[in-house]
Amino acid sequence: MILDQIIDNSRAACPRIVLPEGDDPRIIEAAIRAKQNGIADVILLANPDAFANAAASFDGSDTLTVIDPATSDKLDAYSAAYLELRRHKGMTEERARQDMSAPLGYAAMMVRLGDADGTLGGAVATTADTVRAALQIIGKAPGVDAVSSCFLMLLAAPHERAVIFGDCGLILQPSDTELANIAMSSAKSLVALTGEEPRVAMLSFSTMGSVTKEAHESLERIESAVAMIRAQAPDLKIDGEMQFDAALIPEVASSKAPESEVAGRANVFVFPSLSAGNIGYKIAQRIGGATALGPILQGLAHPANDLSRGCSADDVYQMIAITGAQTVSVGSDHTTKGVA
Repeated sequence: MILDQIIDNSRAACPRIVLPEGDDPRIIEAAIRAKQNGIADVILLANPDAFANAAASFDGSDTLTVIDPATSDKLDAYSAAYLELRRHKGMTEERARQDMSAPLGYAAMMVRLGDADGTLGGAVATTADTVRAALQIIGKAPGVDAVSSCFLMLLAAPHERAVIFGDCGLILQPSDTELANIAMSSAKSLVALTGEEPRVAMLSFSTMGSVTKEAHESLERIESAVAMIRAQAPDLKIDGEMQFDAALIPEVASSKAPESEVAGRANVFVFPSLSAGNIGYKIAQRIGGATALGPILQGLAHPANDLSRGCSADDVYQMIAITGAQTVSVGSDHTTKGVA
């Protein structure tokens, strides 16, 4: 049902989503399906001959918009904009044109300049290249110090609900400031994708002081991050440090954290390190039967997401919908006031 809701939200927004790997069969198949179902106005970037060869077996490929960055009539304007953006980093005219002739750079500039609402890559390109283009060209959202990632986790019985896990893909050992950014961005992602009020649990091996903070430096980072968040976003429900079972299960919460308004009801789970987050989401997926959708990048000025190079056409289709849903501004009273 959550996926249906996300698809409906994307369909209502009618976003323009640019896919820089437009000559990959998985991308073409997903783009045709997305266009036919009306969830996005999809733009593919590809060399025309390469696209024609890859798309030959797909009905409906002739309805797709395909742009070749190397011959685009906007290449000069994009190159000039990129040169100005990166001049302070030693960018040259030749390098700017080279980077804008490449699909990842061109796609990110389309989003930056408003010619697309979001972008989705990584089926062929590495995560490093995909994220770098988004960071350098689209940039961070105002007030955000760190771009992070999350997964939308669709939990299986007996805990059937949608939750956010973050950060599971980018920041190795987040500082207190980075933890605060991850938590607030993850709360915003939950609202954008589900419309639910976020209740954020800052995860640890300790619950509410059951282990002294001198036992491990992560406890001090979590304590500091919670204080930052409460100062910046006082309406956001957040608590921690907290063990996962205390955050998820009401019966455990009643004994470990009886006074917490988050414990036992959390729907945003923030891990203290990348290793914990990555291991945690994979355990939930592979043993717990959860569906993991992502990684979803958060904290950028405009939506840009990364695909796994092992993704299927179904994965791409779902991520097109998620990227489209991220373009929607959810105007509810619980959109984490003060969160950038």
